[in-house]
Amino acid sequence: MKTSIPASPSRTNITVAASRGTGGGALTGSHYRRLPSAPMVTTEATKTAPPGPPTSVAPIPARAAWRARIMPRSILGMSALILSAAVGAAFSGTVLYAYYEYRLNLVDHRVAAFEARFKQNFDNAIGTIHSERDSAKADIQKELVPLQRLQAGGDILQTLIKQTEPSVWFVHTVDEAGQPSVGSAFVVASDNNQSLLLTSYTTVRAATHKPGPDVFVRKGDQDTSATLYTWDEQKDLALLLLTRPNLPKLSFAPTSPPLKVGDRIFAMSGLGGSGGAVSQGFVADISGAGIQHDVPIGSSFQGGPLLNSKGEVLAAASRSYAPLNFATDAVFFAAPIRDACNKVLRCPSGTISGAGERR
Repeated sequence: MKTSIPASPSRTNITVAASRGTGGGALTGSHYRRLPSAPMVTTEATKTAPPGPPTSVAPIPARAAWRARIMPRSILGMSALILSAAVGAAFSGTVLYAYYEYRLNLVDHRVAAFEARFKQNFDNAIGTIHSERDSAKADIQKELVPLQRLQAGGDILQTLIKQTEPSVWFVHTVDEAGQPSVGSAFVVASDNNQSLLLTSYTTVRAATHKPGPDVFVRKGDQDTSATLYTWDEQKDLALLLLTRPNLPKLSFAPTSPPLKVGDRIFAMSGLGGSGGAVSQGFVADISGAGIQHDVPIGSSFQGGPLLNSKGEVLAAASRSYAPLNFATDAVFFAAPIRDACNKVLRCPSGTISGAGERR
């Protein structure tokens, strides 16, 4: 016969009466409570149960165990943790700020160096651009010179008048019939005593006779008597002596580069509202006979200088020079200026040193 015994006195169902009840000794309601009960253990269970200590309590979860190890359990520990975190944050902030300052200074230095190099490179580039611009403008102006000579406008004409006006004088006298004879003359040499003026023989032809009429030159509204010193009737050239020292003179054009057909030339007169007048035309031909051109030559222009665009003398303008022995109308001839050195001027080595032989 198998008998069941309790596993332990503490696990037996015990009913404790809070107070004795009435009516047959039964316990009811809130006068008692039921304690938890454990299953009864049989003798077979006891026999078959393996020996050993009683079953242990279930283990604490891992997360709760780590929290218990890390998190402090008191206010002092919590304060120490917060203080440590604050010190660590401050140290980290200091390190990060120092690194930031270092990087900022490094960037500033790089920016400053870049700005310095950029400014230098910019200035160099601007200088190069200006240099190239000036060089290009000079090249363009050089290439435009022939065109400007070909298409002389008001500015060039005004410049020529201003440049040559002090050296060009108006000439007036009378011819063999007592009629007015006019022209122009220009200064070719001047010293401290007197000046030499070249003009047209046709204008002063009557003064070549003895006795002859007086010859006057005019600048502005002032007349000055001039002396006919010598002449070359074949070239239509005459030389006047003026007792006015240190007058500005005109230079002869160089022989190189030579004058070419199609070059623009200018005739100057000593009579004009601005102190002179100018007309222009082209070279039609160049030969041993002289320079053939279509510059209009009025009465007041004969004897005046024929100029290039630089204001250099090419010849003396003439209305009557006819090397081919026939008269011309719209196209005139002029003797090259260096032909004046044959009789009316002395020009050793190409430089005027004085007047030719007096006649």
